[in-house]
Amino acid sequence: MKKLLCIYYLFCIATLAYAQDLRFNANGKFKIVQFTDVHYIFNDSRAEVAIERINEVLSAEKPDVVMFTGDIIYGKPAEAGMRTVLEQVSKRKIPFAVTFGNHDDEQGLSREELLKIIQRIPYSLTSTTKGISGTTNFILPVKSSDGQKDAEILYVFDSHSYSQIKEVGGYDYIDFDQIQWYREHSSKYTQANGGTPLPSLAFFHIPLPEYNQAAADENAALFGTRKEKACAPALNSGLFTTMKEMGDIEGVFVGHDHDNDYTVMWQGILLAYGRYTGGNTVYNNLSNGARVIELTEGEKGFRTWIRVKDHTEQHVKFPESFLKPNK
Repeated sequence: MKKLLCIYYLFCIATLAYAQDLRFNANGKFKIVQFTDVHYIFNDSRAEVAIERINEVLSAEKPDVVMFTGDIIYGKPAEAGMRTVLEQVSKRKIPFAVTFGNHDDEQGLSREELLKIIQRIPYSLTSTTKGISGTTNFILPVKSSDGQKDAEILYVFDSHSYSQIKEVGGYDYIDFDQIQWYREHSSKYTQANGGTPLPSLAFFHIPLPEYNQAAADENAALFGTRKEKACAPALNSGLFTTMKEMGDIEGVFVGHDHDNDYTVMWQGILLAYGRYTGGNTVYNNLSNGARVIELTEGEKGFRTWIRVKDHTEQHVKFPESFLKPNK
């Protein structure tokens, strides 16, 4: 009986450890690491460099939270692969959150089954919202350094997989009920903040159509690598327009396109790719790594950069780096 009570006590302590609020530190900083497109295959030597890089990035950056933006696994057994990747973060007692890509549920387990596995891993903040399209739609508030109020909001969306409209094909779009869910919560946070939109970021897998619009605009400042067109949905469901209307989203962070890691400002919002994190299980032409985002409490915007094996690159500050000087 004593042994059972001890096990239960330790479980409760672990649960409390990763259920605590995200918050800015005493210096007013909050750091996010974005891993994307790990494409891990369990017991495949081609995938091991991804695990090495994840650990190198975590050791170098010491983030407050890790965001995985899809396509974490790329082979069976799905549970072993998912656990191997996520436990690199969990064993360091770093909170993390996951949204799915179009390949995660192609490895023998559904999104719902994968979600249950992920939620059982210590320090997972991954959740779901019932009654709307997709599995990994949830909100992560970041508290102020004194813990008294919400200072930043992280919206996580499920960008689905492939179009459900046969005549259209290609990739799916974020659905209207998801957009309405975001609109309602954004409005509530704005009201609670005295009518001022609360600074927010959005994370999902498949880029919005606006990524191609922005990259094609010769007047838009673009930093980083663009070796392929954004594989966005053919149809635009209006999420970006809603973000502009609500006025809170400062940056959108996606993955999906392995040879892109650029940032570009479009209509006052930063559209950013993470850096491909995976090994050699799929196509890639960039040194694998991660995107890092650093927020400063009480300041609009943020700093972001790419971390690879032994250095960082592409340091930008949003919005300052993207504003052209007045002539």
